[in-house]
Amino acid sequence: MSAGLNLAQLQAVHYTHGPCLVLAGAGSGKTRVITHKIAHLIEHGLEPRRIAAITFTNKAAAEMRERAQGLIGRRAKEVLICTFHALGVRMVREDGRVLGLKPQFSILDTDDVTSILKDAAGGTTDAATARQWQWTISRWKNQGLNAAAALAQAQDEQERSTAVLMARYEERLSAYQSVDFDDLISLPLKLLRDFPDVRAKWQALLGHVLVDEYQDTNATQYELLKLLVGERGHFTAVGDDDQSIYGWRGATLDNLKKLPQDFPALKVVKLEQNYRSTSAILRAANNVIQPNPKLFPKTLFSELGEGEPVRVVDADSEEHEAERAVARIQSLRAASNPPPEWRSFAILYRANHQAKPFEKALRKVNIPYKVSGGTSFFDRAEIKDLCAWFRLWINSDDDPAFLRAISSPKRGIGHTTLGQLGGFATQHKQSMFEALFNAMLPAAIPKRALEGLHEFGRYINDLEYRARHTHGAEAAYAFLQDWLQEIGYEKHIYDGEESEKVAAARWTNVLEFCDWMAQRAGGQLDEAAGDVITTQSKSLLEVAQTIALLSTISEREKDQDMVTLSTLHASKGLEWPHVILAGVTEGMLPFKLDDDNGRDTDVGEDIVQRLQEERRLMYVGITRAQRTLAVGWTKKRKKGREMVKAQPSRFIAEMKLDQATAQEDYREKFRALQAEFAARAAAAVAAKSR
Repeated sequence: MSAGLNLAQLQAVHYTHGPCLVLAGAGSGKTRVITHKIAHLIEHGLEPRRIAAITFTNKAAAEMRERAQGLIGRRAKEVLICTFHALGVRMVREDGRVLGLKPQFSILDTDDVTSILKDAAGGTTDAATARQWQWTISRWKNQGLNAAAALAQAQDEQERSTAVLMARYEERLSAYQSVDFDDLISLPLKLLRDFPDVRAKWQALLGHVLVDEYQDTNATQYELLKLLVGERGHFTAVGDDDQSIYGWRGATLDNLKKLPQDFPALKVVKLEQNYRSTSAILRAANNVIQPNPKLFPKTLFSELGEGEPVRVVDADSEEHEAERAVARIQSLRAASNPPPEWRSFAILYRANHQAKPFEKALRKVNIPYKVSGGTSFFDRAEIKDLCAWFRLWINSDDDPAFLRAISSPKRGIGHTTLGQLGGFATQHKQSMFEALFNAMLPAAIPKRALEGLHEFGRYINDLEYRARHTHGAEAAYAFLQDWLQEIGYEKHIYDGEESEKVAAARWTNVLEFCDWMAQRAGGQLDEAAGDVITTQSKSLLEVAQTIALLSTISEREKDQDMVTLSTLHASKGLEWPHVILAGVTEGMLPFKLDDDNGRDTDVGEDIVQRLQEERRLMYVGITRAQRTLAVGWTKKRKKGREMVKAQPSRFIAEMKLDQATAQEDYREKFRALQAEFAARAAAAVAAKSR
């Protein structure tokens, strides 16, 4: 099982009898180490169900699960490979009753939370302010604070008022039998900390815990890990302090500092051999990260050869930079036979808005591309609203869908009524929808509120019946239009947005979604893949049941041959043969540090820490590249509506490149390339005419 591992990887895999920290540099095979360690633990007698491998994203969990199955077969299915939040869901579903939660509690998404916060504040707040409250409350929860603790340590009036609002928010979550995303970490922590029986159960269940991307953990996740593994400390933390780029969402390097203090027997293994990048790329990465203070010093090395020099490409403007990036892609493809696929190229940047000129330049020459990290159509609030109604038609016991549908749009049913209904449903061990028709409900809820609830219940049943008997595209579209008019959804959207332009775009999304549903009811499109086929018409209810297959649509992207445009944050964990880092100017990367001279001398500790995180972000960008890397900067950039002078980022100098080789003027090369393409096109036309 350990064939093909280097000495350091073998050390990490074979150390199983205590706490282990694996410092896995970029491209050093950390997933390989984790999956081989799972196999090693099983080989040496630990039952698969007693192993937990915790990641940060569903995508990473899926990849790890797939690789583990390839290594150890069917036994891998018994290993608990999941995200921190998925583990939290499992723990709270199993043991949340001691906290007063029923197993079918609702998990609220970001839009639900924003809506509840606005309601808790009186309903007149704009969405931006509500989101600010949400971020503050999320930060407090990640620090392990509840409303009372946040109020006790509030520094000013704004924090005090937010803490008071947090208390109202907590009351509503309790009344709705709901949790938010942060609760999926804080509630399991509360279970383990406050309930010895629950703690003993989970510590006995988990014989070894592996944590991927350990440097991304926040304070609450670290406390959760400590209580999961107990004094025995049978765990493996795999991470890289040089890739800690999520400080803005609570991740803290303090967790790396605490490990040797909390676990004195900690075994530290460094993975320094990189299997991804050439020596030229790694040298630039090592040089960039060198100024940052080191918790555990390491230097990456590669045996893949020197490779192409890292290029620095200057440009007059963002548009000029985009043209040069396209020219580079075309040049690299023209230089190889066969040319590399489009999916071999990535353009990475600091902020989402930087994608626009590259999109225009790629479209201009018909190069296919995808923008990674954007909002999926099916993640938009308005689409999720409609899907909540459909979910209720299919499964009336879906409490999260019930809460979303009954308030989208609002029907005059307030949080007090919903709280009373939630409490009644919990008491009688029913879903909220089922509780509507309980003969004892009138004793628990005022008559006027009860009438509103009964009206909603009857309406859902009526919609379900009508959807079951609506077949074909035209009938389905007419049904959906009538329904949206009946519930006043268009007015709901326009009333909820300050900008009419934004509201109009959201309403257009709704109409597109209705058209999408109707086409499927007419049998014109396949539900899973969106391909044109010929099938019999379906009922609208049958189409609603296929919405769960939508994930397969987004999954198709990974197989498409396209250039990737991505933010640096979204690129973490990925790699491409050819990478272009774009817009590497002061003020963008590093992002505005708010210091006058743009340098990190004589500035506050907060700015120094932010600069260090920005430097780690540059390091992450560099280490995404396998074979070639170009770093672009512009002499001018847009700031609002103005063009302002720009300077190359300090990080370019820190790469310590040989400037004679690094600087490359693409004007002549681009002209030669255009002439070559024109000649090829003329030759192809001449060949056809013969």
